[in-house]
Amino acid sequence: GYSLIPEAWVDQLENDLDHFNEDLPPLKDFILPGGSEPAARCHHARTVCRRAERLLVSLAKTEDINEVSLRYLNRLSDLLFVIARVLARADGGAEVLWVHGDKRGKAD
Repeated sequence: GYSLIPEAWVDQLENDLDHFNEDLPPLKDFILPGGSEPAARCHHARTVCRRAERLLVSLAKTEDINEVSLRYLNRLSDLLFVIARVLARADGGAEVLWVHGDKRGKAD
């Protein structure tokens, strides 16, 4: 069948992910979307991308899909998340960590 998205595009997203992740500290907790306006917009774009990914997974239950398209959406949403982190740090903002309800208001 026809493939709109080539595998090379997925490879490029993975290369970009590696590049942008180099200078970021590893995540030990979940972070909340937000920060500067550019970072928040990346978080929003990521949610739209994840929604498209879920719809494509749903479509795959009844139709043949190109698996590369699914991988592309997955990697794109990951890249948008990483770029949001980069932008938040570049703007001098700290990432807002999610705190489990049991740990709120308690000292370490």
